[in-house]
Amino acid sequence: MSHIEFLAIGDIVTEPFIRLTDAHVAPGVNPESKEICMRFGDKIPYEYAVHAVAVGNASNAAVAASRLGLPASLRSYVGDDRYGTECIEVLQKEGVDTSLMVTEAGKITNYHFVLWYGSERTILVKHEEFAYTVPELSESPKWIYLSSLAENSLPYHEALVALLEAHPETKLVFQPGTFQMKIGKEALAPLYARSELFFSNKEEAQRILELPEEHDIKVLLEEIHALGPKIVVITDGREGAYAYDGARKLHVPMYPDTRPPFERTGAGDAFSATVAVALALGYPLDQALLWGPINSMSVVQEVGAQKGLLTREALDAYLKDAPPEYTLTELN
Repeated sequence: MSHIEFLAIGDIVTEPFIRLTDAHVAPGVNPESKEICMRFGDKIPYEYAVHAVAVGNASNAAVAASRLGLPASLRSYVGDDRYGTECIEVLQKEGVDTSLMVTEAGKITNYHFVLWYGSERTILVKHEEFAYTVPELSESPKWIYLSSLAENSLPYHEALVALLEAHPETKLVFQPGTFQMKIGKEALAPLYARSELFFSNKEEAQRILELPEEHDIKVLLEEIHALGPKIVVITDGREGAYAYDGARKLHVPMYPDTRPPFERTGAGDAFSATVAVALALGYPLDQALLWGPINSMSVVQEVGAQKGLLTREALDAYLKDAPPEYTLTELN
């Protein structure tokens, strides 16, 4: 196959979004959590449903890259069912190279359910156990973007470390998913050490570092950086995002919403993928950080993680029209 510019690796999924109206949000078991509540044992009406195909962190990153003009490939697994066929068809329509995709006989394509209430969502998740194997590559990809995989994937991660050792010039972007955070930083130490670029939100960074209470963002940046990533980027909701490259700590605010968010799924993926794509295209970190929030802003105006992803032309237009306060600041 031809040279790979941007290879995303991670699980792919189909997600029906179920728009709830007959529900409410209540306090959870601790002050930081909330619970979505519906009547038990009843028939509950919903407003409508939206079928989102070929989503998931890695797939979202590949589609974001393709729309921004960076040739992208995806290594993921689907079952030999209609959902797997739909996923591959959607990727191909988006211009994503699917030659490294695997269709596994007898398996079911990942299928999650999204309970969508207000602008927030609660996702019912089930990752199928695929027989993960690393792709055979004749040339080194310029960038690999690694994200969420299922619980049976620890050997796959070890094989990916060997793949990266065989391709030392390849730059790794690591956006850990739930399982990758669960198994701990020690088990994945070689991947953290090998990462050019790392992404998580603030709560995830605390979980990775096993910190029992909230810490200052500067501490989180430094502690994650000490694990090995050359550039650490941590998002913090409406507070924007922070980055540390070993020399400077930078803050980028949210891009002002054009209207109130409609549905927030994929905002983090859009940010992370867009920053990574900008760097892969040769832009400096300062510029890349200004790209990320624009795609996040656009994604939350639509349903699902991909519909709102921007083309390069559209992103440039938002950047040109950015208000004066949309600028980077350096932390002391």
